[in-house]
Amino acid sequence: MPGDLIVGPGRGATLTARKVVLWRHGRTAWNAQRRFQGHSDIPLDEVGRAQASLAAEMLAQLNPSKIVSSDLIRAQATAKTLADATGLDVDVDPELRETFAGAWEGLGRSELESRFGAELAAWAAGSDLAPGGGERRSQVASRMIAAIDRALADVPDHGVLVVVTHGGSARAAIGSLLGLPTDHWGILGVLTNCAWCVLGEAQLHGASPQSGSLADIVAAPSAEFPDVPPAPAWRLVEYNARTLPDEATADDR
Repeated sequence: MPGDLIVGPGRGATLTARKVVLWRHGRTAWNAQRRFQGHSDIPLDEVGRAQASLAAEMLAQLNPSKIVSSDLIRAQATAKTLADATGLDVDVDPELRETFAGAWEGLGRSELESRFGAELAAWAAGSDLAPGGGERRSQVASRMIAAIDRALADVPDHGVLVVVTHGGSARAAIGSLLGLPTDHWGILGVLTNCAWCVLGEAQLHGASPQSGSLADIVAAPSAEFPDVPPAPAWRLVEYNARTLPDEATADDR
């Protein structure tokens, strides 16, 4: 998606330097079979390894400052391709795992629909229920934000953090960082294997971008528009990308 999208009015907000790239792992056999993976530790298949190598060549051009990965082997193998391309080490954080889905894990789509149809439909519609007795999306978002926050502590101004994670956990983090209500996170489309999303940090009303945690940094209401709600501290620059973005220009920036 070219350009950038800020959620909320964001008056007084300008982009600052740091960026977070949330990168989904390459394909696995279970992805190809449409089986719910969750915490199940499934390796990349041949297609997934090729996807990761190709994507790493492009992401290396962003000159990342730090790479952090889920501890599941499909994410670690994906992260290693970027580490090899950049010479960076990979920090591993289990808080970047996919949603734990309990009894749903390993089941294909048709079996999920036949055994858990109502629950699956509610979850797909945005309900914050725990799939298969596992984790709620809000719980996934909380641990993801905490992990990203820890990693950003090592990322300098003008730096790029690459977070190698999973489709559901990435979308939960993005929805939370953009300030979207939990039941609206479903508007974010499914991430393709080895696609990535880029979030840019916003300097809000002159505040330092490092003055608090990700969950705490928000814009204060402006004097001119006191009734406007605070804008989120992060802006969506690219979503579900598999190529590097062209620089975007717009009349309102």
